[in-house]
Amino acid sequence: MRRITVLMALVAAAALSVAVKAAVEQPSNEKPKLIEVDKLRDNLFVLRGGGGNTAVFVTADGVVVVDTKLPGWGAPLLAKIKELTPKPVTTIINTHTHFDHVSGNVEFPANVEVIAHENTAALMKEMRSVTGVAPQSGNIFTEHKGVGLAKRTFTDTLSVGKGADQVDLHYFGRGHTNGDAWVVFPSLRTAHAGDIFSGKNLPLLDANNGGSGVAIGDTLAKAAAGLKNVDTIITGHSTQMTVADLSEYADFNKAFLAAVQEGKKAGRSADDIATSWTIPAKYTAYSAPAASRLKSNVEVILGELK
Repeated sequence: MRRITVLMALVAAAALSVAVKAAVEQPSNEKPKLIEVDKLRDNLFVLRGGGGNTAVFVTADGVVVVDTKLPGWGAPLLAKIKELTPKPVTTIINTHTHFDHVSGNVEFPANVEVIAHENTAALMKEMRSVTGVAPQSGNIFTEHKGVGLAKRTFTDTLSVGKGADQVDLHYFGRGHTNGDAWVVFPSLRTAHAGDIFSGKNLPLLDANNGGSGVAIGDTLAKAAAGLKNVDTIITGHSTQMTVADLSEYADFNKAFLAAVQEGKKAGRSADDIATSWTIPAKYTAYSAPAASRLKSNVEVILGELK
């Protein structure tokens, strides 16, 4: 009897070992969360992947992080920051409310200060759907009982830190949303624009979160004039740009507005305007927009022009 019991135990153990091995070796459908690092200065990095571009600014007292990516990317982002510096994250600055820029907030330590424009702080509590984008389910901040929401806000300007560690925040007006913050690192002559300048493309005009296709061109022009002593601009989703690129982007958006205005004056429909519009020849480096983005932007502007 004892021999049979021992044999049964060995068989069970072997079966368990095989099951565990199979579970470990089972391929996962989830892709690894890879973050690429672009070093701009010894103390300033751009981290790409998992949503919007994240800036990491290492100061004497800790790390300032600008934007925290998609849901589930907070922990990988923190891990990558720890590879760059042993200093703790002290501050998160969110450029705007969109889920691919703020969701990682909830995975950072609760003592990290979160800063945003006052309109963005209000919108983050609601996490509204984004115009022209498939709705996201739930509210990540409600699900985490308010952890990661912005507690410190500004209206027009705000400076954080001093000397070489100073960070200046500016608001120049509506565009991508109604709370687009421009984050400037004066000592490094660099700024982070978020998605009001996501790259050389047709911007996403999020009317549901206060965005404006009528105002965005003027807002971008104000930013180009107001960003003093800035050489490099970190975009929301593309490579670094210059202030000259920003000025050109302002003109590009004004030209798009003018085309929609002309179409409206001629009595043309949103579909007509969208299908007939092409990128003006002088904007050679601009990406062709998806048809859905183009039509959505035309509709947003027509709605504003009523």
